[in-house]
Amino acid sequence: MTAWSQKRKMMHSYDSTAEIYDARYAEEQEAKYKAALENVKLAGTMLDVGCGTGLFFKHVADEAETVVGMDSSRKLLLDARKHARGWRNIHLVQADADHLPFKEDFFNAIFAFTVLQNMPKPLETLKELGRVAKRDAQVVVTGLKKVFSSDFLREMIEKAGLCPVSIRDDASLKCYVAFCIKRLK
Repeated sequence: MTAWSQKRKMMHSYDSTAEIYDARYAEEQEAKYKAALENVKLAGTMLDVGCGTGLFFKHVADEAETVVGMDSSRKLLLDARKHARGWRNIHLVQADADHLPFKEDFFNAIFAFTVLQNMPKPLETLKELGRVAKRDAQVVVTGLKKVFSSDFLREMIEKAGLCPVSIRDDASLKCYVAFCIKRLK
């Protein structure tokens, strides 16, 4: 299957399950958010890659200057509008995580929950996240344990030019939560 075919299949899958997304994933996602936010200082411009229905917005919108929620699924973004109500600093963008429509060195913090395992080339996705992250930006990514080992996730993060500060392996989580910093080489 080509990379585009794989992405299209995933996009259609999320489009077809958008109406049950929150009921199906909210509890699991909330646990990831809690783990991720223990190490992050929120400020400035923030990107939520694969934002889904926008469940994460309530955790960050009051602290960030600007929050950009990005997803490839149109239907998930339509639901994300509901979670964005009440905040003027949340903006939604439909895009591909491997080809982000943002300039280099733009975001202070980037979050990518439940994204890497859905991408045909997760290393390339990580590189793209690094491209749009400012120097010293905080980048948090998750890696599903049944897809990635902790060592492999760390290796990919390093190959992408990010500096892994910690990778949380909590028994209560189905994924690793990696907290990284973008450093200049």
